[in-house]
Amino acid sequence: MNLTTKNKKLALSATALAIAAAGTFGVVTANAANATGTAAPAAAAASGHNLTISTHLTVAAATKAAQAALNEAVKENQKVSVAVVDRDGNTLVTLRGDGAGPQSPESAERKAYTAVSWNAPTSELAKRLAQTPNLKDIPGTLFLAGGAPVQVKGAPVAAVGVAGAPSGDLDEKFAQAGVAALGK
Repeated sequence: MNLTTKNKKLALSATALAIAAAGTFGVVTANAANATGTAAPAAAAASGHNLTISTHLTVAAATKAAQAALNEAVKENQKVSVAVVDRDGNTLVTLRGDGAGPQSPESAERKAYTAVSWNAPTSELAKRLAQTPNLKDIPGTLFLAGGAPVQVKGAPVAAVGVAGAPSGDLDEKFAQAGVAALGK
């Protein structure tokens, strides 16, 4: 094996390590070769200009929000499911309340996904369907009231979705209770 091949393998290994680390800490972009086509030094693959840092809700915080939303629904004798998704729309926590309908966990997840995707309560987003009806065709979304974004400095970091109450207004009220619990 010649020196150029060894350098390329080292650079590719460093790139693979950077990508693996990204799964834990955020998003990374790495390039195995520099502008001249030769292998880049391993340190360049993970340099600061190739990294993006984002804020994510912890599982403990997501659980707190979900439980607060469910507790609020139980106070009003409502049988709901609650889901909390992260900034990327990945489900962190889902709680299916006692007696909640079989469709409610998925609906709660989709409401939360929709709220975080547009950084707005789903009741507001549902109003946009009149102007843009094809929004409802976006996979994974549900434009019904019951989703509320969790924001830090105006940017979405998560969302709480609730489904199963007899009205979307109630679902959204419970989702907002989950969001409010994070501020306490």
